[in-house]
Amino acid sequence: MRRIAAAGQILFCGKGCETISCRTAGDAGKISSMITKLFTHKDNPSGSERAIPGKAAPVPRPLIELHDVVKAYVTPVGNFIALDGVSLQVREGEFVAVVGKSGSGKSTLINMITGIDKPTSGSVYVGNVPVHTLKEGPMAEWRGRNVGVIFQFFQLLPMLSCLENVMLPMDFCDMYSGRERKERALYLLELVDMVEHAYKLPFEVSGGQQQRVAIARAMANDPPILAADEPTGNLDSKTADDVFAVFEELVAQGKTILMVTHDRDLARRVSRTIALADGIIVNGANAEGMIVRGANANRITVNDEEVGEAD
Repeated sequence: MRRIAAAGQILFCGKGCETISCRTAGDAGKISSMITKLFTHKDNPSGSERAIPGKAAPVPRPLIELHDVVKAYVTPVGNFIALDGVSLQVREGEFVAVVGKSGSGKSTLINMITGIDKPTSGSVYVGNVPVHTLKEGPMAEWRGRNVGVIFQFFQLLPMLSCLENVMLPMDFCDMYSGRERKERALYLLELVDMVEHAYKLPFEVSGGQQQRVAIARAMANDPPILAADEPTGNLDSKTADDVFAVFEELVAQGKTILMVTHDRDLARRVSRTIALADGIIVNGANAEGMIVRGANANRITVNDEEVGEAD
């Protein structure tokens, strides 16, 4: 719709054209303001969506969507189905734990979302990007900018300092200038209380400290999503709690985190828990899902049926 305001008239063109006569420029301004309020939603200044009284605002699309995802691996004894028709939604700012017994498909699910592996069938959308269709080169570039991956065994390059490990993703994706990369890496190491160890090699710091560096590296390009596969699995309880506190702070800053874990205490502290059994999500596939925990704290149950262990 186009509006032209003058002292004598307002002409606005949509499907047809109509002229409103005005006595003064002030009248024209008042009518123009009225039209703006009528056709522009208060939360949508572009005017692309007209407000309709009594109608709820549209729900934003989930940040992560999986539709009927199947992942089959060929083995000498036949196909092994790691994921069997999984559908899942995760919204921006959620902190989601993925739990289940060993072999239930937890790590495979994370690999589908990060693009580390591709589904045999089905679709994976992250931020409206059809991840399942990306080729290897574009996939690596997309992942480097959009997903920070945190591994159980840290995967730091042993010949690079902690600082250089954090700078590496910026260099790979050609993000920031050389000076900015160093400044940002030092800032991220400070965020995880590791700046004083910036110039040490990974073997010169503890396991918990290496995991902190890995978190800083995952944040290097400021991705909206962090995917962590058993990030506290090799840490003592105190260090695991410290690492989890870093995750909580990142969620508070607006990041979306998916975390595979066997730690039942940590699983209780996230905003949503997804339970997997035999490649199927048995509960928690959408934001309304909730895990019901049984009297025996090391078992995760749904409607009194055991679906996995949490430790």
